[in-house]
Amino acid sequence: MRYSHLFGPVLSRRLGRSLGVDLVPYKVCSFDCVYCECGDTTKVALGREDFFPVEEVLDELEDYLSRAPVLDFITFSGSGEPTLSLSIGTCIRFLKERFPSYRVAVLTNGTLLGKENVRNDLLDADIILPTLSSAIEETYHRIHRPAPGLPVELIISGIEQFRKEFGGEIWLEIFIIPGINTTKTELEALRKAIRRIRPDRVQLNTLDRPGTESWVIPASPGELLKIRDMLGLAGVEAVERANQGNSSGRSIPAWTDSEMMVYTLLTRKPSTLEDISDATGLNRREVRKILRAVGAQEGTDERGLFYWCPLER
Repeated sequence: MRYSHLFGPVLSRRLGRSLGVDLVPYKVCSFDCVYCECGDTTKVALGREDFFPVEEVLDELEDYLSRAPVLDFITFSGSGEPTLSLSIGTCIRFLKERFPSYRVAVLTNGTLLGKENVRNDLLDADIILPTLSSAIEETYHRIHRPAPGLPVELIISGIEQFRKEFGGEIWLEIFIIPGINTTKTELEALRKAIRRIRPDRVQLNTLDRPGTESWVIPASPGELLKIRDMLGLAGVEAVERANQGNSSGRSIPAWTDSEMMVYTLLTRKPSTLEDISDATGLNRREVRKILRAVGAQEGTDERGLFYWCPLER
């Protein structure tokens, strides 16, 4: 089976070996974040839809998971905001009923958690990872460029309400952009918001691949640790780059089409040759052949050469 909605597994810096589930068309999102590695948002939206027949997604999950792959998480993420999909609740419930041994995570910008139906759709997940990079209106708009009618207080209060209802874990991501959300005023506002939300973890993240805007630069490991200490709260951690070696010795079940596996990975996550080899279980020589076959494009950053493919959906 060729997969349109599944990608990976990828090596996630926060979630380990993760099978991605993408429920929205390319770059349909309620934010147009300056740091997004997927590029500019093509449709800024707040309305929820069934973007695809849910049976398509369930059939792909059934086909892939029936082979019992070794995964740390099944993660709803991809190239847009997953809670915009009306199908997300159905998919999560299907996974917990049909494949209960797998943990389910949802990467969300938190913009729709003020809606009761969205919160209800996420209740069966194991971990929700919302983003809050600033609690100050002006900075929040500069970083996230949200859809009209999305003040930052609406997002904070939505996550706060979800915390009261959700029995799983909340890992709050703060995306650090040096010089933008790193002042004492910014960090004090974030500290107050964190205390309201009461997440299980607070994860300080920063740029890993080139973002939408060239002026966005990554914070150094030392800067992240300094911010952690300035926040002065329990459960705050700096996210480290994933171990690129395949030391676990665990194998990734082969997809029926290796070229499709690599292509779907690169359309959503720019990756180095080593990233691709580790995530797919393919050797580097085979990966190089596939990169040519799928028309992968090359880019560079401070760590060297990486590959990516435009998503054509």
